Amino acid sequence: MIKAAQFLSEASRQGIDFYTGVPCSFLTPMINRVISDPAIQYVGAASEGEAVAIAAGAWLAGRETVVMCQNSGLGNAVNPLTSLNWPFRIPTLMIVTWRGQAGLKDEPQHELMGEITASLLDVLRVPHLPFPTQPDEIAKALNAARSSMAETGLPFAFIMAKDSVEEETLDQPQPSLSPPGGYSDFRSNGPKAARANLLERLLSVIPQSAAVVATTGKCGRELFTLADREQHLYQVGSMGGASAMGLGVALNTDRPVVVLDGDGAALMKMGNVATIGAYRPGNLTHVIFDNGVHDSTGGQMTVSGSVDFAQVALASGYAHASSVDDALGFDKAIAMALTTPGPHLIHARIAPGSMDKLGRPTVKPWEVARRFKAFLQAEGGKAATS
Repeated sequence: MIKAAQFLSEASRQGIDFYTGVPCSFLTPMINRVISDPAIQYVGAASEGEAVAIAAGAWLAGRETVVMCQNSGLGNAVNPLTSLNWPFRIPTLMIVTWRGQAGLKDEPQHELMGEITASLLDVLRVPHLPFPTQPDEIAKALNAARSSMAETGLPFAFIMAKDSVEEETLDQPQPSLSPPGGYSDFRSNGPKAARANLLERLLSVIPQSAAVVATTGKCGRELFTLADREQHLYQVGSMGGASAMGLGVALNTDRPVVVLDGDGAALMKMGNVATIGAYRPGNLTHVIFDNGVHDSTGGQMTVSGSVDFAQVALASGYAHASSVDDALGFDKAIAMALTTPGPHLIHARIAPGSMDKLGRPTVKPWEVARRFKAFLQAEGGKAATS
């Protein structure tokens, strides 16, 4: 058994300094110590998949990251691990608990996952080792993990058995209540704009210092077709993860960060909105292009027609939200978002459909990630302090 501070001290010495995740009783001492240490940056996520995407954004902004979760949470993390970390070659250290370990009396819902935790990580091509349980094992284990991540550009996992870490008390400050956010209704109730038209208008006004994360599907493809820039991250997979990635970026840079989301993607990971509202990065603008359909898969309807994303954002703690349905309203909302502290949400009701001559990104995902990372760390993009 080790002390959490022993692991965290060595991890910090090796440059690992950003933590996110979802609690598990086996993880309690580690998470309690991380939360209680003001020198460590920790983001509590609504789901394990969200945590993986948050860590990906933080890595792009120059941080070395850790995702902590219960092994049952690997089910939530499969999508981003395979369609975000893998194609973009984004590493993160994972600490995954071993609920349902053979010979350990545990709850019935952990039985199967306990049997397959290691083999599931193997299937996901995530190398793994047991979590170190002796002080003299910590540096060696972290060296092995970091060596693997440096070689592959992919995640590495420690599997944590019960009672690996001594108990820790939790010293968690109570969050201060955010003032009510502002709301602007810029709707005209006329014909809806096309997404490509709004993207063109965004590209004409967005500062060169801004980072843009575009959700998977036709949104990212249209952005690439209109203008391929080093400041663009086309999230070709991990549906629903763009806003979590944007949060990870925004918390670790002073650049403006704009997330271009879709209604289907936003609905898939609504917990992201709550996390953004809780951590309130003032440099984040979250745009949801809502055409009411899954445009990339044939136009099947989503349930967004009954969802007011602007009011959801305000209820979650965003500083401001706007509703728009045409180009003029979008111009007003973007101008406000780029000149006043956020986070901002812009709910843009748009027409279904996409550009006639719609391309696909020709730059490989891992190349997009590395040029985006270089852009974030270039002069003018000073990293935010934790």
